[in-house]
Amino acid sequence: MNDFIAARSQMALSLGFHIVFSCIGMVMPFFMAVAHYYWLTTHNVVYRNVTKAWSKGVAIFFATGAVSGTVLSFELGLLWPEFMKHAGPIFGMPFSLEGTAFFIEAIALGFFLYGWERFNPWFHWFTGVIVGVSGLASGILVVAANAWMNSPAGFDFVNGQYLNIDPIAAMFNRAWFSQALHMTIAAFAATGFAVAGIHALMILRGQHIAFHTRSFKIAAIFGCVAALVQPLSGDISAKDVATRQPAKLAAMEAHFETEKSASLIVGGIPDEEAREVKYALRLPGFLSFLAHGNFEAEVTGLDRIAKENHPPVAITHYAFQTMVGMGMIMMGIAAVYLLALFKHKKWLTKSWLFKLFALATPLGFIAVEAGWTVTEVGRQPWIIYNVMRTADAVTPMPGIAYSFYLFTAVYVSLALFVIFMLYRQIKMVGKLYDEEGESFR
Repeated sequence: MNDFIAARSQMALSLGFHIVFSCIGMVMPFFMAVAHYYWLTTHNVVYRNVTKAWSKGVAIFFATGAVSGTVLSFELGLLWPEFMKHAGPIFGMPFSLEGTAFFIEAIALGFFLYGWERFNPWFHWFTGVIVGVSGLASGILVVAANAWMNSPAGFDFVNGQYLNIDPIAAMFNRAWFSQALHMTIAAFAATGFAVAGIHALMILRGQHIAFHTRSFKIAAIFGCVAALVQPLSGDISAKDVATRQPAKLAAMEAHFETEKSASLIVGGIPDEEAREVKYALRLPGFLSFLAHGNFEAEVTGLDRIAKENHPPVAITHYAFQTMVGMGMIMMGIAAVYLLALFKHKKWLTKSWLFKLFALATPLGFIAVEAGWTVTEVGRQPWIIYNVMRTADAVTPMPGIAYSFYLFTAVYVSLALFVIFMLYRQIKMVGKLYDEEGESFR
């Protein structure tokens, strides 16, 4: 493994782990706040126990997210010094604001965890809401920084110099809204399905039904609504990418030839040498509509883009297909659940419904990982789109492969620690239930 591939692999690994921790960390506080609200308004002790259990989960993911995020910030400087030398002064504002949001989130989480029976109950609830709002703001600000890499703004690039820097314009670049919206909804869908799936499994096992049923319902509603809304943000993102990054869209769809009434490809195996996609289902005109809102519009293919600027087509295409496929499955489950919730209430106690959610537990995060693969791999060979190539930004320091192996061990260990802590937390819920019996209800 050469140093360039090692550096890219290390960033991919770090982002792949961090995105799971951060998504759960910024969404779970909202689940917690809803359960807490029900406790304050109904005085049903189950909601109190759900809130306390989820708050400990929030603390776990806050800690692991902080660790993995700190590592990422160091990696940007160590692995990509040329990038940070020029980009740091331009897109540093969202990172500094993210630090402020993180600071507020940490304080609010401390108040919430230690505020039981010490604060006014509604003020205590409010501190939990602040945890969610500040965590969400933190995530959006980081995405704004990534969006700048896809749509650089806030400077003039003249003779290799970065001049007339405007941090506000850089932060609110053309891509920030579509990326932030898509990522936020994806985080709610992925976390909602993952949490609902775990509680569904506990229900199927017959463990602590009252606790897990109420937990399942809160998480499932969040996840299902997000899954059904996600295609709208996907449409906004697709049209934005078609305008700003035609090479990325062409790679996503393995669209080799520029044409009008372009077909949307479902599945298939791209052959970059033959410039074709084998075994694909084609929907005539739908790619034109997806990209430009017109079934007759022309869609730029890879034939109009210099070969040295082509993203890796196969990886981008497969990742995009995976993201869409997982999203479609989640939409189907969401439609069934909401139908059960409002029309066929008998379904809500059926084991097949809980089995659907249990099986769907990882789907949202598979979609999130695939979506970030599309975002990052689809931008290649650029680290700053059309300004700086990734190969020109990497550190000249040798031995990056060893760093990659070391950080792989760190992140795998961190993941195992999280799994152990969550397993311990679930067992603790069972122990409390067994000790308190009916009072736990």
